[in-house]
Amino acid sequence: MQDKDVVALVSNTSWYLYNFRRGTILALREAGYRVVALAPMDEYVVKLVEELGIEHLALPMEGKSTRLVGEGKSLLALANTLRRLKPAFVFNFTVKANIYSGLACRALGIAYANNVSGLGTAFLHDSWLFRRVRSLYGLANRGARRVFFQNDEDQALFQHYGLLRDTPTTVLPGSGMDTTRFAFSPLPAAPPFAFVMIARLLGDKGVREYVQAAEQVKAEYPETRFMLIGPFGASNRTAITEAEVRQWQQAGVIDYLGEQTDVRPFIEQAQVLVLPSYREGMPRTVLEAAAMGRPAIVSDVPGCRHAIEPEVTGWLCAVKSADSLARRMHACIAMPAEQLQQAGSAARERIEAKFDEQIVIQAALACLSPVHDGTNT
Repeated sequence: MQDKDVVALVSNTSWYLYNFRRGTILALREAGYRVVALAPMDEYVVKLVEELGIEHLALPMEGKSTRLVGEGKSLLALANTLRRLKPAFVFNFTVKANIYSGLACRALGIAYANNVSGLGTAFLHDSWLFRRVRSLYGLANRGARRVFFQNDEDQALFQHYGLLRDTPTTVLPGSGMDTTRFAFSPLPAAPPFAFVMIARLLGDKGVREYVQAAEQVKAEYPETRFMLIGPFGASNRTAITEAEVRQWQQAGVIDYLGEQTDVRPFIEQAQVLVLPSYREGMPRTVLEAAAMGRPAIVSDVPGCRHAIEPEVTGWLCAVKSADSLARRMHACIAMPAEQLQQAGSAARERIEAKFDEQIVIQAALACLSPVHDGTNT
């Protein structure tokens, strides 16, 4: 028998749950639920337990692993954990959690929702393995009570691949923004002009294009600052090595600032955020910067182009093109300060109107209403 007061959140990192789902977690607690995070151990476990006051159960899950034996053990461990926990409802986040937890919940008869925050490597590359991954994704989605998307292009692609069928879906404004925590601030008045990129250090995030564009811009504007923030050791097949980043740093191209628990001070130091990613769900860093009054240059791909209003709150560049990105950077540097500030103010207004965190929180709580009226199976 399931415990009607237990709600589980499953992710491939505890970092993700703390940084992107904090508002939802607190709302669930306030609604009276016992919230349990199921995710691998990392430094954010302490924050989940001590700061947010929820339980944490460790999962053996590695994002970039494709070894069948290891992945089979991860799936079995997750299924056994869910069988013992008997939650009334499970929210799954990130690709592997959507697939593994979705399959386990479906087999165990536990109600669940999948959250598609991005398509991941399985949709950016094509091979026999990734086609099998997409097939399992469809099986997991078709048993869900609801599948949440962060842009309508991802939703349409899942429909095209037959990964949903009759499963109800909802498009949400990313993971929502706390507009109080990410408060508006004026653009820096003093030089140098600064760009910032905040992302996991992955090739698929466009990190190399950012560095190559920075090299081009510095040839004309040598004082321009290019900040790069993000952790090493990302569990992904396109992860960039520490040696490569150190080489960029030593060459004076970028100012690598490591992983930061609070990115707000660095956004404040920049005039423009940059994210030349190959594809996103709804990039939170763009929304965080917009909430603080910073326009963004993003690649013209699903997710990224949904995060800005082109030519109003930011600008598009061609995907995988350092030349296109460099041209946009040049244009921003040459832009009158008043025009750049106007774009930043418009970005903040758009966040307030369309990306409020309460939209996401209420959608999650709505999933739970059948749990208490006896319709949960």
